[in-house]
Amino acid sequence: MPASPSTARAINDRLALRLLQQEGPLTAGQLKHLTGLSRPTVADLVERLNAAGLIEVVGEAGEQRRGPNAKVYGIVADRAHLAALDVRTEGVAVAVADLVGRVLAEESVPIGGDMGTGPAVEQAVALVERVVKEAGADRLHTVGIGAPGLIDPASGELRDSSGLPEWHRRLVAALQERLPEARVSVENETNLAALAEQRDGAARDRDTFVLLWLGHGTGAAVVLDGALRRGASGGTGEIGFLPVPGPAALPSSKDCEGGFHSLAASAAVVDLAARYGVSPEPGQEPAVVGVVRAAVGVVRSAVRDVRAAETGAGVSESPAAVPAARFLDALADRLAVGVAAVVAILDPGCVVLGGEVGRAGGDGLAARVQDRIGRMTPLPTEVRTTALGGSAVLRGALLTARDRAQEELFAPGERPVRRW
Repeated sequence: MPASPSTARAINDRLALRLLQQEGPLTAGQLKHLTGLSRPTVADLVERLNAAGLIEVVGEAGEQRRGPNAKVYGIVADRAHLAALDVRTEGVAVAVADLVGRVLAEESVPIGGDMGTGPAVEQAVALVERVVKEAGADRLHTVGIGAPGLIDPASGELRDSSGLPEWHRRLVAALQERLPEARVSVENETNLAALAEQRDGAARDRDTFVLLWLGHGTGAAVVLDGALRRGASGGTGEIGFLPVPGPAALPSSKDCEGGFHSLAASAAVVDLAARYGVSPEPGQEPAVVGVVRAAVGVVRSAVRDVRAAETGAGVSESPAAVPAARFLDALADRLAVGVAAVVAILDPGCVVLGGEVGRAGGDGLAARVQDRIGRMTPLPTEVRTTALGGSAVLRGALLTARDRAQEELFAPGERPVRRW
């Protein structure tokens, strides 16, 4: 059946807003071309959206004709403000953005394991309030939180999970209490990282892929046919519990030691590096990132020396290159165990090595893993390096918050002008 006039207007309005989000500011003529709507219809929707406080004139565009320049319309960016949180075991990062996703302020703070639950929650909430103030926002419309652990698919709440600080669960409730007008939601950190890689990162050309998160712990996110898969209990991708050969014990329902976590989590990787005599680069970054980056740097330097020798430029001795390469090979062996299990079950065609460790390992580590997978399974699988690294969680939380805010503000029906 044909749509009613009000429904048709709502559909046209949302189409125009999505185009302005994707393409940036546009003239009425450009909207006409992109939507296929008539000039009078575009003029009407521009007037409606402008009256609703959703778009405004942001400039003029000269056209190759006589007469006045065409007005350029853009989304009213300060119509709503959003916050994104990346909650880790050892700290929290916060970003505040406008309705089009432009980051206005960003900051992070460490939260020590010896800090009590109450003080930890208060420090995290205070950080949010401080970043909101720095961004010049009066209030928040939507808050997206990325956290490790299981998210209940029915309630959307962070479930009690062994090994995670109690302040994680308390933080969500505290933010809802301190920000009563904001819509607060929480999502598994690896799922958000996958969303960011799909939209802005290494998987932009893939509808089906798996993100293997490598950082303090391990995790995986599964995207099939363009949709994120969470599973019946929200536990899709809890690869840390995957039983693997080597450890003396199997993982339990409360402890992933003995699973893939024992091979690829930060403590295991640092121990592996020590066996090969690889020490972290000096700096403030986590030790696991330091050892991987140090090994990659030594191997790259040795490769450059070999290439220089081949061109007659000479070569310097690099006694550290052999143990560094062996460490990366051993790490790739471990990662391939988890990747091969994922490939055998899901056949995703693409696996992205994410997180801080995935980024530190770079293309060299990804190539090593892909080589092993090619020998372990007949299913063709491309292994890629994250384009976003550890920032993917915060980026995914911001994208989710922006989508939810726009879903509400761009919804059909009456739109009272209201500043959040």
